[in-house]
Amino acid sequence: MLAPRKVALFGGTFDPVHLGHLHLAALAKETLGLDEVRFLPCQISPHKLGSSPASATDRLEMLRLATAELPWAVVDDFELHRQGPSYSYQTAEAMAARFPDARLFWIMGSDQWDALADWKAPEILAALCEFIVLTRGQAPQARRGYRLHAISEEHPASATDIRKAISEGRLPPAWLHPQVARWIAEHRLYR
Repeated sequence: MLAPRKVALFGGTFDPVHLGHLHLAALAKETLGLDEVRFLPCQISPHKLGSSPASATDRLEMLRLATAELPWAVVDDFELHRQGPSYSYQTAEAMAARFPDARLFWIMGSDQWDALADWKAPEILAALCEFIVLTRGQAPQARRGYRLHAISEEHPASATDIRKAISEGRLPPAWLHPQVARWIAEHRLYR
């Protein structure tokens, strides 16, 4: 009997996608033997209502450019076709229906893990997915009913710092894939 495919879901605004996102996804893939990581840019993050400096089209294209040479990376525009905020449990339900024989994982940072109790329907998400929590040092606290895989790793990249540097006319830190940096420059994003 074949083992189920391991599919990790990596959601976020990816505004812009940076080398930290790619590094952490690759680390999760290697550590847990994932078959694929699906990058799911959200239309509207319920945690960042009222802010999205780059359009969904730009963010999707930057993800495609950044992951073009990663055979295990899939850019999935599922959340971009939804109305209103993107709730993780709804995405997990849709992915479970799309991949009924897969073992699903949800990639998140330790800050999101700590705030998970405040998310909408986290128990549904927990029933459908195992959590890959990327930490910076201290191990995350286990929760009853939540399957946790902690990976300790840091990366200095910050989308906020990248956007700020560009808006101030400075060169962004070297945290962008060259094709993403070119897209940002050509389309005058974050100015």
